[in-house]
Amino acid sequence: MKLLTGIPPILKNKYVLTIIGFAVWMLFVDRNDFLTQVSRYRKLSELRSSNTYYNQKIEAAKTELESRKNDPAAYERLAREKYYMKKDNEDIFLFDE
Repeated sequence: MKLLTGIPPILKNKYVLTIIGFAVWMLFVDRNDFLTQVSRYRKLSELRSSNTYYNQKIEAAKTELESRKNDPAAYERLAREKYYMKKDNEDIFLFDE
């Protein structure tokens, strides 16, 4: 009993011990502990930022599509620049930069 003489009486209470044990369990041992929640929150913020980035890319693609729908010369420019298409009587010269 000499071991228990240095402990304050409040820590000898079974209800306080139960609450402390429960807090330790929830903070460090449980499947949804504090560290896991922090890492999940960081991952969520990364996903939200990437979601914003991809939404901006989608909007840019939509505006580009709309401009191509209204301008038939844009299709020809795209075909020539990206896919190296040509008319029958033309020659294409590619230069590496």
